[in-house]
Amino acid sequence: MFENLIEILKASPRKIVYTEGTDARILESAARLKKDGFLTPVLVGSPEAVKAAAAKGGFDIAGLEILDPNNYDRFDEMVRKMVELRKGKMTPEECADSLKKSNYFGTMLVKIGVADALLGGATYSTADTVRPALQLIKTKPGAHLVSSCFIMVRGDELLAMGDCAINIDYQDDVDKATGEVKFSAADKLAEVGVETAHTAKKFGIAPKVAFLSYSTKGSGKGTSVDLARDACEKCKVLVPEYDVDGEMQFDAAVSPTVGQLKFPGSKVAGYANTFIFPEIQSGNIGYKIAQRLGGFAAYGPILQGLNAPINDLSRGCNAEEVYQMSIITAALK
Repeated sequence: MFENLIEILKASPRKIVYTEGTDARILESAARLKKDGFLTPVLVGSPEAVKAAAAKGGFDIAGLEILDPNNYDRFDEMVRKMVELRKGKMTPEECADSLKKSNYFGTMLVKIGVADALLGGATYSTADTVRPALQLIKTKPGAHLVSSCFIMVRGDELLAMGDCAINIDYQDDVDKATGEVKFSAADKLAEVGVETAHTAKKFGIAPKVAFLSYSTKGSGKGTSVDLARDACEKCKVLVPEYDVDGEMQFDAAVSPTVGQLKFPGSKVAGYANTFIFPEIQSGNIGYKIAQRLGGFAAYGPILQGLNAPINDLSRGCNAEEVYQMSIITAALK
């Protein structure tokens, strides 16, 4: 998998900004990328502090850019840009205060084109990665929400699972004045299906998308069953080029015998490789079961729906995971 992504980066030189420039795991990854030469790291922090941390860990970062929010020649430009993007919701002083923080500063570096991608979250929460991205980078045309996908790898087997990290559940967006549903829960889950299928394809998976439930083809009843079924139908319309089906139980999705018994004639049932969960609880539990009991390596969460590649690290990550997520993030630009 990584060989293909590295070839993409060799053919298209890119920069990735790390928002936590003094973290040893970040520095180890940055030093390794510097040596490999196919992706250029940019480190956020005080140059003195970053260099001291690198020296302490024995990491060679000589020649890499280190950008300091407290001493950056384009900082005023950043403030003006953020005021413009926030459209009156923040004063220049509030924007300046935010941009002194590494997560906002790093995100703005992507916005103004200094870097192509961002990886953060080794020491702060997912919300602290997603919030600046939504405020500064925003969602891409046609997207209404940010979601996530995990790529699961076991030998030559690759699967995609979404959303397991961002959207707690799916509710209708209702116009307060008219009571009209502007964007339904099913629309949102369908969009997760679309984005996860696109991500899967970027990793060489020919998407067979299963909308998961405790019901297969109407065998069970309930609002979450309705959600999965309705979202599936909407997703089919949005991406007719992919095989999409549901609602279905997990055994029907992965076992040809069970799938064709419960869902005869489906191109997905029994052969699914891209799984869409009805809410975060089942998604998070599901990918971790595959990881811990099924022997799959989990890469992600890969954020979907943004105008630029920005990804979040687990605070429990190690340097190898930082390195791998750096390649994934930059290659998906």
